[in-house]
Amino acid sequence: MPANLWHYFYQFCGKMQKGKILIIDDEERLRNLLARILQLEGYDVITASTGREGLRKLQQEPVNVVLSDVKLPDSNGIELTEQIKKNWPTTEVIVLTAFGTINDGVKAIKLGAFDYITKGDDNERIIPLVSKAMDKALLQLRVQELESKLNDKLGFDSIVGRSSAILEAIKLAEKVAQTDTTVLLLGETGTGKEVFAEAIHQASSRRGKPFVAVNCSAFTKELLESELFGHKSGSFTGANKDKKGLFEEANGGTIFLDEMGELDHELQAKLLRVLESQQFLKVGDTKPTQVNVRILAATNRDLLTEIENNHFRADLFYRLSVFQITLPALRDRVKDIPLLADYFMQYFATKIKKNVTSISPAFIEKIEAYWWPGNIRELKNVIERAVILSDGAELDANLLPYEIQHASTRTDTVLSAFDLASVEKLHIQRVLNHTHGNRGDAARLLNIGVATLYRKLKEYGLE
Repeated sequence: MPANLWHYFYQFCGKMQKGKILIIDDEERLRNLLARILQLEGYDVITASTGREGLRKLQQEPVNVVLSDVKLPDSNGIELTEQIKKNWPTTEVIVLTAFGTINDGVKAIKLGAFDYITKGDDNERIIPLVSKAMDKALLQLRVQELESKLNDKLGFDSIVGRSSAILEAIKLAEKVAQTDTTVLLLGETGTGKEVFAEAIHQASSRRGKPFVAVNCSAFTKELLESELFGHKSGSFTGANKDKKGLFEEANGGTIFLDEMGELDHELQAKLLRVLESQQFLKVGDTKPTQVNVRILAATNRDLLTEIENNHFRADLFYRLSVFQITLPALRDRVKDIPLLADYFMQYFATKIKKNVTSISPAFIEKIEAYWWPGNIRELKNVIERAVILSDGAELDANLLPYEIQHASTRTDTVLSAFDLASVEKLHIQRVLNHTHGNRGDAARLLNIGVATLYRKLKEYGLE
């Protein structure tokens, strides 16, 4: 055996590889010889004389490949393989035995062993076999690393912001992500509820499964029912074949129901059944469909008021709101505005292929002063527009819409989004933007006198 192994060493000595190998064998002479040969091949090798010692070393440091004898003083190498693959799935195991049997070989492979070889008969296979096992183990680690980076990009690291308001929301979301609990995301339009929903999905155990998002306000009641739950062929005019609904498409994963407050009462009842039993009836079907789906929901409506007005079911609300997260409006996280602006600037500069690399202090001052009724979505649109209009490497304040250029400073009173004066102010700003600042044209479009317009401009600090 030594002669054959040394022959293979000289044959492969030019192929030096990195990676850690654990040899588990109670025969000291064989264990040390094999360790020396593999070390000369370029591997980092550690050894153990018992199964218990081998498991302890696996717990202490990462190992890529294990070579284990079948007969150990305290355990069986085949059973040890099962333990190793269960706890360290990316570690490859090669089982060695002095007396091989077909049954043992089949069992070892079924339990996850990379291969099963007989000492003495398969000496020339050991080094190339270790090489292949190492290639597979390192590839699995690389895939795991790439998946981790992808999950980070799609997860909470994709949420831009350092303000206490957004960090508190992230903290809550990270905690609930590890569970299958239903989450209700609350907040104004454009605050990033879908981004949060996808981050929760990516941080959960369901991240390898589908994430399906649906805007409940984008469909009629009949069409939404078919979209969510699917239908059977012939259930209505035009239903020429069976159709899977979005709940089936999301099976094993997560479904995000945006604008939940728009759901019809009948659909609310069907959704309640899904929450309670993970079952639903397709349109035109009599047999329930079973799914395994986590539900994340969002709304910008006050659902308690909707319940009082008999527009939303109280039992559904309490099912959905097991865990609530309220996302802050952009005006409540002013310190994040420059970070978001820079993020969107880089994104759109790359997408549109423009050499825009910075944002002027005047630009930042103006966007920090604006109250952003459309929140992050509005800011994103404003930055995209500015990048398109820019002729230089820096975004300057003159690229902003009129209403933002002439926004009141934050030392002024910020009007409520539901205040009539606030709505009027915003409308005047947008009309002036449409007329490129021409106040005569703006007064005509607003159907008011120029003197009235000037008075309102002074009243709202828009002069």
